Formats: sequence, C-alpha cells, structure tokens
Amino acid sequence: MLDTKKIARFIAAKRKQLGLTQADIAGQLKVSFQAVSKWENGTLPNVEILVGLAELLETSVDAILAGQEKAAEAFSYRKAGVDTAYTDELKKEMAQYLRTQDERVLNGLGPFASLYDISALDVQDPVLVLKSEEPGSKQKLAMVYGYSQSICHDMINHLVNDILVMGARPLAVLDTIVCGNAEKETIRAFIKGISEACRANGCSLVGGETSIQPEVVEKGTYILTASIAGVVSKRQIIDGSAIRAGDVVLAVASNGLHTNGYTLVRLLMERIPHILSDQIDGQPFIQQIMKPHTPYYQALHSLPQDIRPHGMAHITGGGIAGNLIRILPEGLQAKIDLGQVKALPIFSYIKRTGDIDEQEMLATFNCGVGLILIVGREQAERTIRCVGRYHAVYPVGEICQGERAVDFSGHIGWS
Repeated sequence: MLDTKKIARFIAAKRKQLGLTQADIAGQLKVSFQAVSKWENGTLPNVEILVGLAELLETSVDAILAGQEKAAEAFSYRKAGVDTAYTDELKKEMAQYLRTQDERVLNGLGPFASLYDISALDVQDPVLVLKSEEPGSKQKLAMVYGYSQSICHDMINHLVNDILVMGARPLAVLDTIVCGNAEKETIRAFIKGISEACRANGCSLVGGETSIQPEVVEKGTYILTASIAGVVSKRQIIDGSAIRAGDVVLAVASNGLHTNGYTLVRLLMERIPHILSDQIDGQPFIQQIMKPHTPYYQALHSLPQDIRPHGMAHITGGGIAGNLIRILPEGLQAKIDLGQVKALPIFSYIKRTGDIDEQEMLATFNCGVGLILIVGREQAERTIRCVGRYHAVYPVGEICQGERAVDFSGHIGWS
C-alpha cells in the first residue's frame, strides 16, 4: 500500500533540493499551482504526470511511489568483476596440475609461497640461474586460433633453453596469468600446458599467480609470463669465456619461428590475408607458424660429461648475430657462412611473400637455427653425433682472432 504522506515529503524534499519552487514545477508540467501543493500535502499525482514529474525531479517513478531513492546495490568484489567463489573453485582444479614427484618441492597450492629444498641438490658450489619470459605477440595469435595449450610449451621451452645455454639444470617454474575474466577452460588449458612442458624439461611447476583484472585487461584477453629457477655448479657455468680461436660453430635446427618475429608476421597476415589459406611444406600457414618453440633440454642433458661446449647461444630476438655476439669474448670473431644455413620452407615463404631482404630476415627470425654451440674442433664430430640424435645439427662457421663481431659471408639458399 502506498504511503501518501511519505510520497508527499519526498516530492517536496526533491523539489527544494533542486532549488525549484512549486510554481516552477507547475509551469514545467503545465498544471496548476494548487495541484503541486496538493501533491506535497498527500494527494497522489495522476499516472500520466508521474513520468514527467520524475524527470523534472531527477529521480524515477519507482522512487516517487516508494517515497525514497532506491538504495544503491551493495558494493562487492563480485560486482566489480571478481568472483572469489569461482576463482577458489578454479584453484582447486589447478592443484591437480601442480602435483609433482620431485621430493624437493615441499608444498603445493595454498601457502603464500612455494618451498624448494636446495640442500637436496647434488651440486658443488651451486649457483642459482634465474630467468623470466613471456611468449610475446605469438600469444595473441594463440588466443585467436585456438593454441592456448601450445603457447604454454612455447613459453616454458623458451625459458628452459635460456638457462640451458649457461650450463644450468632447470628446477622450478612459477607462472603468472593476467586476465580480464577467468574462463575455466582457458585457464585449465594454460595450467595443463605449462605443467606438461615443465615435466618434459625435467622441472616442476611449483606455483604462481592467476590475476583477474577487469577494467585493466579486456575480457577474453590473457597475458602469460613465467619465471624459472635453475642451478649450475660455479665451476661449470658456460658463459663464453672458454671460447678460443679455432673453435667450431655448430647450428642446431629450429622447427620454425619459435617465439620471435610475430609482430612482423601479424602485419603480413593483416596486409596479405590470403596467406592464411596457403600451404607451406604440406601444412597450413597458421599451423606452420604456431609450432611450439623447440625444446633443447633432452639433447643438451644427454651430452656426455667430457663434452662441454665452450659457449652456447639461444637464437631468439635479434637472430644469429644478435644472440651469438652476447657470448663472444673480446678479441674473437665468429665467422658464419650463411651458405651453410638450412633455412626452413616457412622462412623462405615469409621472405618471398613479404618481399623482405635477407638482412631483415636475419635480424628478425632464427631462419632455421634455434641454437648455436661453440665447441673445440676435436669435439665437433662427437657433439654432432650426440645432439644429432634429437635435432639436425651441422657446422656453419668458426671462431677466429679479430675484432669482437659476428661476420657473415655468402647468402642463405632460400628455396
């Protein structure tokens, strides 16, 4: 039942709050002064007048009939875009992927931080090797074309390769997923992919963070990052300081773009859309470019103890020259015969389709070389045999005295 006295008080209060007189209201609504006076003394306005009166008083019809403004919905984290009950349920599902047989991992999902027992490591003079990584703009394509799980292998394989080239053994990974809204299927695919990639690389996913940030990240958008901890004996660190003139430079094959050059590739896709339907070496373009980053853990982990590369370079952004220069000591030069580099068909296709010159290709992509090993000449053949059980590997140059630089000769035989 309507409380007419409460309605009257509400109309009068709203009018005064807005600085209006009864005459102002009457004039705007084209009613008599006496009608407005009656409304403020307990007579209900006609139904046809209510909408106009509500607009004039900057309120709603419901508020007039209730005699009060509708109470604002209570603030809550859920209303702001984060459903904690939902995320708690999601965390329970994540727990199954964080299970590990590594006894050095002392706790699982739930505590404030992860515990890892380094005293159990059989390493003399241990040095921690730490690295963070994200899969770059390749993850944008992964979300669009359905490679959510695959992109996690990219990220972990890239991370592990970066510490392997320093002689380290991977131990534990922490991941971070930032999103606008947490879709269970997508998050599940991420965690499953990350944990599988960790196991394949001999390490454990020990925890991480799933951060839901509505209004910061668009719904349906995910940003992945991860950090890794590895260990190496101080006396066995590989940093390039052992490289000598006369050493052989070996190229270990990539399987494609890995995780670099995708901003350029996306530009090509935008400007030349027909490439999406093209077949390269028997596979669709999108399948070729979305192959997960090659993991080199098994190949390097299997090297006999008496084979120690003098230097290793993971070929990522900057290509062969940009990464190989990072490990060269002063006074030594790497001479690379590009005629020996075995470019994959996908790179030849990108070069031809985009009309990209060789220098730009070499600075942007790995061009078929995912890893460089620098070894003593006497160990070159054995190294090729051992690594060759896992990946194509072949000599592409040598180390010489000279100004610290990577010197290219010849040209790649683009098919």
